[in-house]
Amino acid sequence: MSQNFQAGDYLIFQIESAYVLLRLLAIEETAEEKVWHLASYNEMFLDIDSADAALENSNNLTINHPHLALTSRAFESTQVARMKNEPLTENELKAYEEWKKEANREVSDRSVRLLLGLR
Repeated sequence: MSQNFQAGDYLIFQIESAYVLLRLLAIEETAEEKVWHLASYNEMFLDIDSADAALENSNNLTINHPHLALTSRAFESTQVARMKNEPLTENELKAYEEWKKEANREVSDRSVRLLLGLR
């Protein structure tokens, strides 16, 4: 990946004629590879300008999936771009922190599109 993504990034990707926002919660380095932790939002946008305007009041966005853990292969299978970066709140990190406490931490090798039910 050519972009230097960081925790707190708002990411955008396109599905057919709409755009979807994600939030990068964390990137973990394991012995095998990186694990990408994301949250997804319910809202879809007709253009990037609409998504950018929504990020001006990001508290109005509604969470679809509070935590998704993906392999690098799964994360990189969907082209995303960084929109902006803001500090993460405790509430945004809650599901990720719960995942870290699980004995069997599931990491998906399916693309974010498939996990969200989008094609």
